[in-house]
Amino acid sequence: MKLSTCWFLLTLILTLSACSQNGMPPIEYPNPSSYPNPPSYPNPASSAQINAPVIEAPALVMLDMLNELDGWGVTEAEIVRTNDGGITWYNVTPPDVAETGTSVETFILDNDHAWVQKPDFEEFPNSGVLYRTSDGGLTWAKSEVPFSRGDLNFIDSENGWMLADLGVGAGSNAVAVYQTTNGGDSWEQTYINDPNDPNASDSLPLGGIKSDLIALDMKTAWVSGVIYAPGEAYLYRTDDAGNTWSQVALPLPEGTENDEVSIDRDQMKFVSAKDGFIALRTAGDSTQTAVYVTQDAGNTWAVPSTPLEGAGASVFLSPQEAVIYNGEQFYVTHDAARTWVAVTPNVSFGDFFAWMEFVNTSSGWVLTFDTSTNHRSLYRTMDGGTTWSAVLP
Repeated sequence: MKLSTCWFLLTLILTLSACSQNGMPPIEYPNPSSYPNPPSYPNPASSAQINAPVIEAPALVMLDMLNELDGWGVTEAEIVRTNDGGITWYNVTPPDVAETGTSVETFILDNDHAWVQKPDFEEFPNSGVLYRTSDGGLTWAKSEVPFSRGDLNFIDSENGWMLADLGVGAGSNAVAVYQTTNGGDSWEQTYINDPNDPNASDSLPLGGIKSDLIALDMKTAWVSGVIYAPGEAYLYRTDDAGNTWSQVALPLPEGTENDEVSIDRDQMKFVSAKDGFIALRTAGDSTQTAVYVTQDAGNTWAVPSTPLEGAGASVFLSPQEAVIYNGEQFYVTHDAARTWVAVTPNVSFGDFFAWMEFVNTSSGWVLTFDTSTNHRSLYRTMDGGTTWSAVLP
């Protein structure tokens, strides 16, 4: 899973009448008595012991939880881990890394395997250092890499992709695609669209801002993003390890054909070899989120229900389950986006909302950031987003 650096929040209000008029399944508002009993808090801590210094109340910038106990985080200066749901944090930062925060890209595979990409700004965008661990951050190996920053995606501990950012300007984004088969020790470039490079190709167009590379395996992957053209989704697919790309035509919801549409960072995910989700943002007279579902490994995509009005953060959990937050409420599906349950939290996160993590539809975390004081807090829910308590006030 990725720890990325870009979130936005827009106000979202669900309109039931519009759902009826379009003949789509309505948003379901729950009876409080229908909520399942929340799971008991796991105690004691998981068996994944962490032999590293404890950090008191870390100011988390990013968070990636693997289950109800185990997770990784990033502060402005450290890479950290928890094995008790976020109460206690341990410093597992690579020895020669003094700055982290939004300057690094990370990918977390499991308790043991993680990668941290640090750019070399003096040689940007063609140089950086990739740190990798196979023992939960107790030790790190590092290697020089031919890219500075971008989007890391690992299939397993050995096989991975990198969508390297080569620069943005005037609605265009030059990128290169790399692959590794040895855990990141070495990388092979399979694609580049920089017009200054003699090997440049245009099947993944220069135009458009790329947000993510989503890999199904080492042959098939997608690149998502935004192109500033009405009614055109930026989504491209490769089936030959990134050497060539073809555009994926998503069927747009009725009435959005002239809207600006985008797939923002972390808004596309495969939760199995065949099942995946996309949260597509449309912006016209109003802002909406259309949730697409595939059950055939991305060969076809459908929108099972009326788009949600507004846009926000999404977490995709299983072929049936996902959570969306819109700045006011959480929306939960248990039937692959056919219907959504609205959940009103007891904490108004508002503009302080910075990050969301769920490991199932009951257990989740929210990071907040007060820009006026630079204070960061961590909240947790055990009942699907209704009740939140401060883990790191």
